[in-house]
Amino acid sequence: MKVIATLNAGSSSIKFALYELLADGLRFDAGGKIEEIGTAPRLRARDAQGEAILERDWPQGSVLSHEHLLEDLFAWAAKQLGDREIVAIGHRIVHGGSDFYAPRLIDDPLLEALEALVPLAPLHQPHNLAAVRALRALAPNRPQIACFDTAFHHHLPPLATRLPLARTFHDQGLRRYGFHGLSYEYIARRLLDADPQHAGGRVIAAHLGNGASMCAMREGKSVDTTMGFTALDGLMMGTRAGALDPGVVLHLQTQMGMSPNEVETLLYRTSGLLGVSGISSDMRTLHASEAPEAAEAISLFVRQAVRQAAALIPSLGGLDGLVFTAGIGENDAVIRARICEGLSWAGVALDPEANSANAAVISTQESKVRVRVIPTDEEAVIAHHVTDLISSERSTSK
Repeated sequence: MKVIATLNAGSSSIKFALYELLADGLRFDAGGKIEEIGTAPRLRARDAQGEAILERDWPQGSVLSHEHLLEDLFAWAAKQLGDREIVAIGHRIVHGGSDFYAPRLIDDPLLEALEALVPLAPLHQPHNLAAVRALRALAPNRPQIACFDTAFHHHLPPLATRLPLARTFHDQGLRRYGFHGLSYEYIARRLLDADPQHAGGRVIAAHLGNGASMCAMREGKSVDTTMGFTALDGLMMGTRAGALDPGVVLHLQTQMGMSPNEVETLLYRTSGLLGVSGISSDMRTLHASEAPEAAEAISLFVRQAVRQAAALIPSLGGLDGLVFTAGIGENDAVIRARICEGLSWAGVALDPEANSANAAVISTQESKVRVRVIPTDEEAVIAHHVTDLISSERSTSK
């Protein structure tokens, strides 16, 4: 039996999955996540039935690199597989720049080109590429495939990619790219299966997690999105500021004496929910807190989500559907309710009971906008891309 492995290495987590390659498609075998890398790492894995098959915790303050944790993960995968064989490994690569938007076999020239894009995604790209290098050492004969998070937005309308800067900068690659594309690709596919009529309409998908963005989709294609040149733009996030007056950045550097590195750390790592609350980047922790700063951070997140969603509606010419996904979007009924309340003017009417139950459809029958909750699965998208690519290469080589 042949198996496809997928890997999504982030700044503080590593998501992974194994899929059996069958004659008629893919079957999920096992998967999980290593969380809180750099503080108190914990590994959780489940099988196809959702049963826990591995739980491991490291002590608080464990200084373990992604590479070290990948060694442990690879050893577990080898044991889990038994006599089955990993034939390819798919990676989520956050930034593909202007040139890379189709899944690609990773070779030295591609790795070098992706390294040059690190300044555009400093929170993610270094870890994505570190995972590639680590697995090259652990499994040198296994092909590795890059799947790009910017790809879903590659064919945005030209005006949606433009920044209001001199044309020469656009020609040098300073444009709006958009992110969370693997998640939006999955949502577009699931929506087509669940509700073809609305999938072909005007839909906003809200990927709300530690990283957060929204995507305006028409007929399942991206026509606008809240993230732009980098994954800093748009919505307020766990530790990222989101959309910010560029004059603030100038002020921090020219008037407050902050270095570019200090500003980068501020905008990527100590802003957003964490910065406003001074407590945590985790929405669950903020809900549990009685501190007014926590309530303010939550309210600001909701306000910005409503504003960003409203700003996408003109790009669609109206709104037929709204989809919540990712950690907050899939699990936080309070945040969903508050965002929907802020969009009531656009025809959104929420069913409180369905929302509390995390139902698939959480809008009322009378709602002009159908509101859904769809759990995302970026790993499944990566696995399908890998399968298609290796199948294509085998056909070409015959």
